[in-house]
Amino acid sequence: MGRRSGACPDGLGRRARLLEIHAGNGLVFTETVLKGAFVIEPEKHEDFRGFFARTFCADEFARHNLETAVAQTSISYNPSKGTLRGMHYQAPPFEETKLVRCTMGAIHDVILDLRTDSPTFKRSFGVELSAQNRKALYIPRGFAHGFQTLEDNSEVLYQMSVPYSAKQARGVRWDDPAFGIAWPDGARIIHERDRSYPDFRG
Repeated sequence: MGRRSGACPDGLGRRARLLEIHAGNGLVFTETVLKGAFVIEPEKHEDFRGFFARTFCADEFARHNLETAVAQTSISYNPSKGTLRGMHYQAPPFEETKLVRCTMGAIHDVILDLRTDSPTFKRSFGVELSAQNRKALYIPRGFAHGFQTLEDNSEVLYQMSVPYSAKQARGVRWDDPAFGIAWPDGARIIHERDRSYPDFRG
């Protein structure tokens, strides 16, 4: 069941009309089966012009005890359906939280719990993110992340809590039997690096 969060305070004494437009446009946080990971959906304020919706608010995230820092924002463009990227993470001290959304096309987004002290260690969770549904996935530290595109010309937007560090970049194999991750059927386009990660020994 999703938890509705109230509107992010404007705090600037704006005129009543602006407050009316922004009021009630909070975020809905639904925790996944992996503790600390959330599917986040915007609440839309619609009228004849279209709609307004908030996609991030530090105050709302803080109320749910989620990371609010954004150190980098990146995009991944994928021209072909079936492109699979993952499963990637960063080692300490560059462990990161991510907020991931799909701004063009659609993806099957997957996270994998690699927290050795977690009751869901080595379990995964997948969700469709698309430009149409406008959902986002909040990924805590200690998780690996990957996705497979469901449409041509799919673009993914990442907000990350710490900068990328090539020296701390790590990965586990998308089809490692230690995890049994369920992926969409069909032909896949995969980088050799992602095909070649060794079997997980953790």
